[in-house]
Amino acid sequence: MRVVVLGGGGLTGRCTVRDLAAGHQFDSIVVADLDEELARDAARRAGAPQRVRAQRIDVRDAAALAQLLEGASVCVNAVQYTFNLTVMNACLTAGVPYLDFGGLFHTTRSQLALDPKFREAQLLAIPGLGQVPGISNVLAMAACRDLERVESILIRDGWKDFTENGPEIAFTWSPSTFLDEMVQPAVIFDHGEYREQPAMSGAEEYDFPSPVGRTRVYRTLHSEAATLPESLRAKGLRHCEWKEGGPGIDLMRTMALLGLGSDRPVQVGDRSVVPREFLAALLKREGLLGAPPGVTIEDWEVCDIEVHGTLGGRPAVRHAIARFPPRPDWQLSATEYAVGVAGSIGAEMIARGEITGVGVLPPEVCVPAPRFRHELARRGIETTIAPPERELAPLDVVRQR
Repeated sequence: MRVVVLGGGGLTGRCTVRDLAAGHQFDSIVVADLDEELARDAARRAGAPQRVRAQRIDVRDAAALAQLLEGASVCVNAVQYTFNLTVMNACLTAGVPYLDFGGLFHTTRSQLALDPKFREAQLLAIPGLGQVPGISNVLAMAACRDLERVESILIRDGWKDFTENGPEIAFTWSPSTFLDEMVQPAVIFDHGEYREQPAMSGAEEYDFPSPVGRTRVYRTLHSEAATLPESLRAKGLRHCEWKEGGPGIDLMRTMALLGLGSDRPVQVGDRSVVPREFLAALLKREGLLGAPPGVTIEDWEVCDIEVHGTLGGRPAVRHAIARFPPRPDWQLSATEYAVGVAGSIGAEMIARGEITGVGVLPPEVCVPAPRFRHELARRGIETTIAPPERELAPLDVVRQR
């Protein structure tokens, strides 16, 4: 079996590659990236030279992309979300199952519109099978499984950095996506309708499970609300929203407001410069994409999904929680690790026939939660749905050093 990881040299794609190489589901793993140097580095770090190879690809070249995908068992799309539709169409041409790490709501909604074409082709496409969205969607649905009615779902995500002598800022996720989240209006599902809210609105102090603790979170644009309301329509879901917060979020908001995430060119002397391209090049030069050389990132992230509904005719409240550790031996932050392994788990489950179905299906609809959670636990990612399960045990990161 062959798997193609597009954007396999990037912050999260390289983790997918490494985790796939650590398993034995695929005898061929293609690390495809616009930056061939990054692809080669990711392939080298995977430590399985007979099974992993690097290849340069520009996903904007439809013919070349379809040719690369031809005959693959699955495509993991880890490129910038703005190319999700492009890659999905290439998978249709090549006849290859597809998954990605999220579409920042609006792109996800556009992806769902390709459902008839994927059904006609008898192919599966899963938009948003990463960390958040992805793990968050699967846990939210699992928490609602036995409820008679579901009134609301509020997803909060918080992080805390324990890195010693680390940089004041480093990006562990696509800078362009982060900046889009900070300035584009948040979309919530409220009283059965989608409503826009100002970016970074609805601030609240929330007590996350350890080791994150009390953190200020804000509404931002995210993909969970793009699919969960429809998936839980039969249970009467009336409200769904996302909030996030942690170190660096206010600085990223300022960067976004300054226009550094814009794709509109600005004239600098006799040259036309695209701000987001300039920012990406600058961050790469300064070593701020991922962990800087010589620094071991030790951050932790917790996603807490609060569900309100009814069980046995009585009000019920559930908290579905995932605790995401870093992977210092792979030089990966909590976000990089969680996103990457969620994609590799998804690819392996598709290849084994554990995720089935045809069409464009969100994770909460097609991913079996028990098996998915088992695979997460094998990789050190704890999850719980309380009640009826126990709460996660307290974790003191500082004392463990």
